[in-house]
Amino acid sequence: MKNTLLLQLALLLTGSLLLCACADSAPNGSTLNKDPRILVFSKTAGFRHTSIGAGIAAIRKLGQENGVQVTATEDAAYFQADSLKKYKAVVFLSTTNDVLNNEQQSAFENYIRAGGGFAGIHAASDTEFDWPWYGKLVGAYFANHPKIQQASIVVVDKKHLATSFLPDRWGRTDEWYNFKNINPDMHVLATLDESTYSGGTNGDNHPIAWYHEFDGGRAFYTALGHTEESYSEPLFLKHLWGGIAYAMGRKR
Repeated sequence: MKNTLLLQLALLLTGSLLLCACADSAPNGSTLNKDPRILVFSKTAGFRHTSIGAGIAAIRKLGQENGVQVTATEDAAYFQADSLKKYKAVVFLSTTNDVLNNEQQSAFENYIRAGGGFAGIHAASDTEFDWPWYGKLVGAYFANHPKIQQASIVVVDKKHLATSFLPDRWGRTDEWYNFKNINPDMHVLATLDESTYSGGTNGDNHPIAWYHEFDGGRAFYTALGHTEESYSEPLFLKHLWGGIAYAMGRKR
């Protein structure tokens, strides 16, 4: 009787372990541990946007809706090889000025060269002015901006995940960046019509969202996202997630 009971317990334990193993190795990656991850980095060493908290909350919600784990941090210690390799993409959310030291910069360069993804939001272009590699990755550096106002965005490429659903002309209110050191190799998705607002200095060539393959990886940038209200706008959120999904390597 005792031996029979032990055998039954052993069979139950074996069955439980097999079920766990099957769940962990589900081919569709549906278990929590198999969900892809992104790192949202929002460290600031200069101006700090009040919209950062709303941005993190919005990206967390988008991650939940799309089966992606979101880690949000302002700790630059995440920028080392063993940590970065866990993430499909790294999102710079309105970072400002110098946020990484030399070793961390090198780790991030290696991450991109190994096929990693980058998505920059708004002040990500107001970051690391003394790191030329980063300037080329993000695509341009922030120069200045006029007051917050409404403007018209001209969508010039509607074949991308970040723009396929947008109207040809998209009117919205934000803080509109002017740029310097624009990388000529990036693929522009949308431009600003400077005739629709005051304070633009880039003229007919005023990109406001773009993407490109760079140094082995992928990069997306949108200058939108200064205001807290941005992170409750359905079109902006869809635009933002499309860019992050591209950085992760997704095609659709």
